[in-house]
Amino acid sequence: MKKFFSLGLFASAKAGLFEDWTAEHWKSYETAEDEKFRKGVFEENVAKIEKINKENRSWTAGLNKFSDLTWDEFQHFYLMQAGQDCSATSYNSKEYLAKGVEQPMPTSWDWRKDNKVSPVKDQGQCGSCWTFSTTGNVEAGEAIHLNEYHTLSEQQLVDCAGAFNNHGCNGGLPSQAFEYIAAAPGIMTEADYPYTAKDGNCVFDQKKAAVHVYGSVNITRGDEVEMAEAMVMYQPISIAFEVVDDFMHYKSGTYSSKDCKGSPTDVNHAVLAVGFGTDGAGTDFWTVKNSWSKDWGNQGYFNIQRGVNMCGLSQCTSFALIKPDN
Repeated sequence: MKKFFSLGLFASAKAGLFEDWTAEHWKSYETAEDEKFRKGVFEENVAKIEKINKENRSWTAGLNKFSDLTWDEFQHFYLMQAGQDCSATSYNSKEYLAKGVEQPMPTSWDWRKDNKVSPVKDQGQCGSCWTFSTTGNVEAGEAIHLNEYHTLSEQQLVDCAGAFNNHGCNGGLPSQAFEYIAAAPGIMTEADYPYTAKDGNCVFDQKKAAVHVYGSVNITRGDEVEMAEAMVMYQPISIAFEVVDDFMHYKSGTYSSKDCKGSPTDVNHAVLAVGFGTDGAGTDFWTVKNSWSKDWGNQGYFNIQRGVNMCGLSQCTSFALIKPDN
């Protein structure tokens, strides 16, 4: 049975906390020296979590499967390493949003309520977050517009989308991945092209393509109102933002940071915004699907402050066109 610890119990439970955490997350270490090092890192992360929660922020931190990693290790294993520049807007999004949405706009939205969002996945130790944002977008778009459901292949994008300025486990952009899928054409299922969490040779078989993308829309840079309109009118939105060190400890609440930057060249992680709303303190937020498994955050999701370009999240936003007339 899993054990969950109230942060208020950290002080009294520290003696056995590492051992309980390793048991919960099935952790084992090759040598006693390695275990000693990991325990030291874990204790440093516990102290960081305690500090965050004492600061009365809009969000809470907690232990998760990353709690024995240093920030440098976490960056190396789970964030994009290749520099990204999300400033380009290659499509006129106003054309797709010209008809507008019902007024006034809904105050909240969540595509999960209609079962249009596929389950949270796990990218493993590969900076392939952009592929999971891409497949999540296309999977949701297919469910919404075609009422069909496929679990799509991230590995195809890792292996095959390099000509579209993507870099496999080192990073990429959903907008560029949508262009690749349109050109391939199509994307295979995960069953036909399984995920390995490492770079490989492209073995795409067009005959097995399960879903086609007819183009993509890049939303106007910095326009979170347009992002919400696109979400209501079309589907979840692929976004990219800058992850800084405290984010790896996120557990619940509306995330915000004074340390992250808002430039399109600083983003290092791509995810999928599936909804929006306002929390009990009156702060507007986006609800976002991550790709670090359900063992991270709020069952694999997080909320992040909306309307202020938090961590650059409005600099690189896009969605796939799943059928020619949508």
